[in-house]
Amino acid sequence: MASLGVDIDPQVDASVSATLAVVEEALRNHVASADPLVAEAARHLMDAGGKRFRPLIVALSAQFGDISRAEIVPAALVVELTHLATLYHDDVMDEAAVRRGAPSANARWGNSVAILVGDFLFARAADLAATLGLEAVQLQAQTFSRLVHGQIAETVGARDSDPIEHYLHVIAEKTASLIATSARYGGMFSGATPEYVEALAGFGETIGIAFQLSDDLLDIASESVQSGKTPGTDLREGVATLPVLYALAGDDTDASAVRLRELLGSGPLVDDALHAEALGLLRESAAMKRARETVRSYAEDARACLAPLPDGSPRQAMEALCDFIADRTS
Repeated sequence: MASLGVDIDPQVDASVSATLAVVEEALRNHVASADPLVAEAARHLMDAGGKRFRPLIVALSAQFGDISRAEIVPAALVVELTHLATLYHDDVMDEAAVRRGAPSANARWGNSVAILVGDFLFARAADLAATLGLEAVQLQAQTFSRLVHGQIAETVGARDSDPIEHYLHVIAEKTASLIATSARYGGMFSGATPEYVEALAGFGETIGIAFQLSDDLLDIASESVQSGKTPGTDLREGVATLPVLYALAGDDTDASAVRLRELLGSGPLVDDALHAEALGLLRESAAMKRARETVRSYAEDARACLAPLPDGSPRQAMEALCDFIADRTS
């Protein structure tokens, strides 16, 4: 897992890397289309790169069975194609202009093309899932349902529910659901025991929440484009992530906390000076510290999910991933 900067057993790393290399090559074939516009637009986000975190989870989870099984690569493709499809739709919903450092598909080709290309990728994922059997199709459909419910929940907002609980619910549905499926697929299609598969799915769900939370914290903490976007983008767009929600819910009376609540309560911070002030205050706030502790708590819960799995290099690799996610925003 050198691409993430995670140091693991060389044999496991080589096995996972080999699987990911095959997945990367196969992705190009599975986003292909006879229509030149569809082909170009469908390749757009794939060519922009990405962590390939979901295929990584498939490949890691497959270490608890027979990693040589032919179904593992198609399973990884299903989850990555599903993920890519959601990005096209998310960018339309968010009116995003940039994704992974490149113009978003909707900015380049318009909303209609972006939505339809996302639909095309969902179709490609479903087609591949069908080759894996009924259980794979049902699981992908159930995951897709959770993704949609998460997007709807994000769109309508917290309404009468607690904003922090609502935010965590959205992350569970929009992000963790597909990562849980990635882990389950890896166990299932490597022939791991049912007990191992359930443990892996629980790990995937929990580490998925930690992973998204850490990404959101990187948007605040990073001085670079480590998070894949300009630091403070969420603040500028008025997106309330966990540190912001903690800050708004706080009752600290010191001047910096009061000023931070005032800035965050004003909506999107489009003024450069106010944005810089809020970003600086948030980075040093008790809310940011609490958010980091929340990430670490989810990472430790994910580690606990691994208890039924045998000790050894694959489990140690999973534990190293927990440490990486817990530490990446420190």
